[in-house]
Amino acid sequence: MIKNCPNCSKPLRLSEAQQARLKQALAALEPGKQLTIRCPHCKKAIRLGRNGPPAGGADTATGGVRPPAPPELDWLKTGRFQAEEKVEDVPMALVLFADTPARQKIRDAMESVGYQVLTADTADEAIERMRFVNFACVVFHSGLESSLDESIFHRYMRQMTMERRRYIFYILIGPEFHTLYDLEALAASANLVVAEEDIQYFDIILRKAIPSYEELFGPLLDELGAQGKR
Repeated sequence: MIKNCPNCSKPLRLSEAQQARLKQALAALEPGKQLTIRCPHCKKAIRLGRNGPPAGGADTATGGVRPPAPPELDWLKTGRFQAEEKVEDVPMALVLFADTPARQKIRDAMESVGYQVLTADTADEAIERMRFVNFACVVFHSGLESSLDESIFHRYMRQMTMERRRYIFYILIGPEFHTLYDLEALAASANLVVAEEDIQYFDIILRKAIPSYEELFGPLLDELGAQGKR
């Protein structure tokens, strides 16, 4: 019996009665036929045969190779991240986000791990601030400028010289993202992506993501500093 949506990977959580009806419908399928149900989370079609989803997952009309699924995030809701690493020596952070309660939650979370936080309401203001301050972290809401593809600020970050960009932990927040999904972050030229619905857990996410980032890039940055290339 299928347990997770092949499109968004979220659990379907079917009741016993729903599972029984689904089994009955699948058993009644003629050979070669498929049953289509819809995921309650992403609303995409899930096609099932007698033996479950067809090879290649759910709706494969778009072709290509299926990327790995987003990471499981049950630990966000069941308890705080257990690793107690204290994030040390993290200086200034810039938050480019509309002035809402969500921005305050982000600010509080970042200050709780040691950042000194400045905020900006517009792309022009953020870019101006970055002319004079070497921020260690930048947080940007993908919908602040209509869309990420049309964003002046996101284009500024993507076109930044690597000599400067490699020292900035760039975080994108938006409804289209899957929290801590590294492949999605890479595709968006960011270091971390966070789903808008997970802002309430932002401090936990930072405590997990920052040490991982430092473990991966720390030796490289230290060596560049030793060579006088910072």
